[in-house]
Amino acid sequence: MMNLILLGPPGVGKGTQAKLLIDRFGIPQISTGDILRAAVKELTPMGVKAKGFMDSGALVPDAVVIGIVEERLAQDDCTTGFILDGFPRTVAQADALNQVLSGMGRSIDHVVSLSVDKAELLKRLTGRRACAKCGAVYHVEFAPSKAEGVCDACSGDLFQREDDKEATILHRLSVYEEQTAPLIAYYESCGLLRSVNGLGSVDGIQSEIVSCIQAAAR
Repeated sequence: MMNLILLGPPGVGKGTQAKLLIDRFGIPQISTGDILRAAVKELTPMGVKAKGFMDSGALVPDAVVIGIVEERLAQDDCTTGFILDGFPRTVAQADALNQVLSGMGRSIDHVVSLSVDKAELLKRLTGRRACAKCGAVYHVEFAPSKAEGVCDACSGDLFQREDDKEATILHRLSVYEEQTAPLIAYYESCGLLRSVNGLGSVDGIQSEIVSCIQAAAR
């Protein structure tokens, strides 16, 4: 059994690494956004509560988010472990998660913290372009279209989404620093933090993650 948390700012590559960890360890990736939408769609007890807040335009409170995470962790595919991606976001959520896991007779084994400097994150995120016609995604530097501003697949126009504009990215990074970065110190004090440089090849970063986990498990 292996219970993991992936930490890191937007654009650091958590989603990419999570998919590789799924294949390697055979445990599910749990994204709070995905399970929140699924709980609302399936009208689980916590999903019904979340829907009430969402329909009124309010933020879903921590207690409901924690409840939805607890519902997901109780499912059969999590019996051998899980990868939490994007949760917890705050120290308060981390404390609540500990209480939930303790009640289930479980605990977090490793917290993998991926880090990349702000300049690199901005380059990664602001360089993304999407096709207005088919939704295909490109990157001006890392995965450009053959003709500038034109989609390879359907010849639609490429544009920069609002979420990928520099002002929006800087705000998202600022929120991360204020709310989520303190989790690094929190989990370091618990002896669970495994720090990994998010620069390099996808396979190289994955190897470093696995090495850190294996070294800590000895």
